Parts: sequence; C-alpha cells; structure tokens
Amino acid sequence: MKFGSILFIISVLLLLANSSTTMAGKDISGLTTQQTAAFLNGLNAYKNAAYDDAIMQFNQVAATGVINGKLYYNLGNAYMKNGDLGNAILWYERALKRIPADPDLKFNLDYARGLVKDKKESEQAPILRVLFFWNHLLNGLNIQQIAIILNISFWLLLAAQLFIRKKILKAPASVILLLTVIFTATAFYNSYAAQYRRYAVVLPGEVAVRSGLTGDSTSLFVLHAGTKVKIEKENGSHYRVFFAHSKIGWVNKTQLGLID
Repeated sequence: MKFGSILFIISVLLLLANSSTTMAGKDISGLTTQQTAAFLNGLNAYKNAAYDDAIMQFNQVAATGVINGKLYYNLGNAYMKNGDLGNAILWYERALKRIPADPDLKFNLDYARGLVKDKKESEQAPILRVLFFWNHLLNGLNIQQIAIILNISFWLLLAAQLFIRKKILKAPASVILLLTVIFTATAFYNSYAAQYRRYAVVLPGEVAVRSGLTGDSTSLFVLHAGTKVKIEKENGSHYRVFFAHSKIGWVNKTQLGLID
C-alpha cells in the first residue's frame, strides 16, 4: 500500500507540472495590452498573407518572455508560409511542448517534418520501440493521465476487496498495479528526458557539421533546414550535436535553434 501511495503521488505531481504548462499554452490571456495588440496584429498580417510582418509581430511578443503554445504555433505557421522550414519546425517543436495534444499542430508538424531532407534512424533500437510501444503511440500528458487513472482504479479495487471481504478482486488489482508501475515509470522517464536532454533544430538551408570548433576544421557531413539534433556538449560558440550513431560533430550556435 505504501508503494502504491508513492506511485500515486509521483504521477499526480508529474501531471500537475505538465498541465500548468499546457494550460498556459491554450489561450493568450494574461498578456499586456501591448502584447495583445502585437499578437492580434500578427494574426491580421497572417490572414492578409503579409508573413514577414506576422513573423515580426509574433516574435515581438515572444521576445517579451511570453511562453505560450498558441503564440508558438502561429509563429510556426507564419515561418512555414514564408518558406523558412528551419524556423517553422523550431516553433512547432516549442509549441508541442506546451500543447502536445493539439491535432492541428501535430498535423502541421508532421507535414513540415516530411519536407526535411535528412532522414535519420531512431535513437532507440527497433526492439525497444516494440517493447515500449505505448510511449510512441501516446503523448506525455496522456501517459500521465493514464497513470493517475490506474492509480485511482487500484485503490478503488483494493477498497472494494476490503469491503466485500473476498479475494476475487485480487487478480485485477495486481494487473492494474503492474500497469500503474509501468505508466508511472514511463511518465517519470519522459519528464526526466524533457528536463535534462536538449534538442535543437537546424535553421539555415544547409550546415556543415565539423570535427572541430574552427571554420577550417574537417567537414564531416551536412545537415539541412529543419533537421532535429541532440545537443551533447557546449563549448564556447559551438554545440557538439548528435544526429546518428556515425554522425556527431560541432556546429556554430547561431545555426541552431534550441527547443526550449
């Protein structure tokens, strides 16, 4: 029972941490008059196909420190319409962290990803993707919600078993407890990965990934706009990025946009 209580508390905390961010991304309430005006001007410019102006207005709001999924989504759309694949994917990825269940965002991001020239292998072995399939089919918020529902179901079954004083519910309770452990552990892992693993998106049309920190270092391979890479190390004005097991090297920070 103590173990189940710990699982329940962990899953609730994970859900609250994630939902506070998600809720902040669903609307633009809380903006100042100036920020709201810039956002609405951006929407109007977008509707009139003035995408450069829309980008300027939306960026003006983002530059004031506003963290909002709807704002990021609109920035991604404006960059996409303007033909800037790198920045479009960057802002879509940022929006995805705030509104992970938004169907329009996921559709647009999937479309944009399909335009990226560099296709990389999954960081996970195929067998792991099969064994942990639920973590690829569901988003992080869904996994946290399922963990809480399973926790509640377990305690209700346990209470029912104590009330009717029969062991017929013991097997279902054991199964639910096992699923609770799996989904709570998955939620904890996803939360850890989101906090401590850094990713970035290539912004220019083409970037040379080099063996060293200088411009005359050997060019190991080339990445293109919109490609997502993992940041392994930071050294001055450069990041060492991981694209695939045989593709690791240094890129100037100005050529990457961090997904934060």
